[in-house]
Amino acid sequence: MVLGILGSGSGSNMQAILDAVEDGTLDARIGLVLSDNPSAFILRRVEKHGIPTGLIDCGGFKTKFPDEVQAATAARLREAGVQLVCLAGFLRLVKRPLLDVFPNRILNIHPSLLPKYPGLESWKQALEAGEKEAGCTVHFVDEGMDTGPVILQESVPILSDDTAETLHARIQVLEHRLYPAAIRKVGRAVL
Repeated sequence: MVLGILGSGSGSNMQAILDAVEDGTLDARIGLVLSDNPSAFILRRVEKHGIPTGLIDCGGFKTKFPDEVQAATAARLREAGVQLVCLAGFLRLVKRPLLDVFPNRILNIHPSLLPKYPGLESWKQALEAGEKEAGCTVHFVDEGMDTGPVILQESVPILSDDTAETLHARIQVLEHRLYPAAIRKVGRAVL
């Protein structure tokens, strides 16, 4: 199975996927890593592995992902032979151009127990709301923000002395285990 990764930041979830590929627990290869942020560390993480990378130029828009840019991104992914697209900290909303080319083949990981707390800094929202637990969700991407069907979900208790930082760190440990597991599950089902 050939994976395409889209990311905007550090790429820790991409690293977890790459580690699973390299240790043989995920039967896949990463065919292309694209970022909308030229200084994103995700691009540096894959350099030594010989994985092709590229930039997504959104024309100066901070959050918008124009249709023509999505279509060009889809074409680049197809050209690389990508079968499954994984969003790893990609901070733009994916819409029809990409969804049409990869129907039910785009995954996202989100640091909350969806449908609760979509969007940014969801672990802070859970903490501030007095929740007893938080966690992460891997889901299929649809046209909404963090609204697609859930593939896998896992939780951790919110501890009485948790801060946003400590809770986020524990959720990231879950994410790094859950994302490769979800890719395995989807790969068996759809590919």
